[in-house]
Amino acid sequence: MSIIQLEPAFKDYIWGGTKLKEKYNKHTDLDIVAESWELSVHKDGASTVASGEYKGLSFPEYLEKKGKQVLGTDCEKFDRFPILIKFIDALQPLSIQVHPDNEYALRVEGEYGKTEMWYILDCEPDSFLYFGVNREITKEEFRKRIEDNTLLEVLKAVPVHKGDVFFIKAGTIHAIGAGIQICEIQQNSNTTYRVYDFGRVGKDGKPRELHIDKAIDVSNLSPIESDFKACGPESTDAGSRTVKLASCEYFTTYETTVDTKTTIHVDQSSFVSIIVIEGECTITNGDTVIQARKGDSIFADAGSGDVTIEGKCQFIKTCE
Repeated sequence: MSIIQLEPAFKDYIWGGTKLKEKYNKHTDLDIVAESWELSVHKDGASTVASGEYKGLSFPEYLEKKGKQVLGTDCEKFDRFPILIKFIDALQPLSIQVHPDNEYALRVEGEYGKTEMWYILDCEPDSFLYFGVNREITKEEFRKRIEDNTLLEVLKAVPVHKGDVFFIKAGTIHAIGAGIQICEIQQNSNTTYRVYDFGRVGKDGKPRELHIDKAIDVSNLSPIESDFKACGPESTDAGSRTVKLASCEYFTTYETTVDTKTTIHVDQSSFVSIIVIEGECTITNGDTVIQARKGDSIFADAGSGDVTIEGKCQFIKTCE
């Protein structure tokens, strides 16, 4: 049996705000917290073990010490940890961007591509994001619109609401809009091709790098249909309600609302990540007890057995 709490790696990208500190209990000396990487083994920002006998180790060091069996049998097909989970606070809109698929990313960048899922934690009234194109366009038109600053005219703008779910396959042009906080579950990759950045400059005073040729190579330029809601039916027990949010080769995610108590059985097939997004709870596994609150990240080794979550809270569960 083994559950641990994790501390994130923080990113102060120029478009970020302060709500992760103000509303999600993130503690850092950074003035801006654009992202907190809650479950990460990535070289660009690994999370850290914050509880138990392994406290102070990086999450990659924890996995190395415990062995690959803690990931579960469903992860044996991967040569590295398959996912990365973040909180994101967009005070300003993110750049218009796209992620490559595995074949292209491995060949060109030396790491996997990125398919991801967004869960809207909260948003300002009238917030929206970009999700694909609003009509079919050619690669030639795509390039021309990037060059003459008219790309936004052919992107699909989607209003967002708290609890909405967006499943974003590799190759989908997208951008999080201003005033939105999300929980992002994604492949373990940090490869992003930026195609339009609203004329902004970076901390060095220079325009941020664009990756136009690569973006043209990998972008899906046909409209994508989606209802932006959870993909599965709701199930209930005596103390909670659960709905499947999304599922793909790399992860399956669920949202659970706990009124009193619920129990997750973590078998040998997969690890389980628990990200608390509302309220407070006590998480128990054998003799291990963790007091968790909004913004906290818990990792359960595959084979941990029964993990009990007691309190009034909401959390996102992710497994392979």
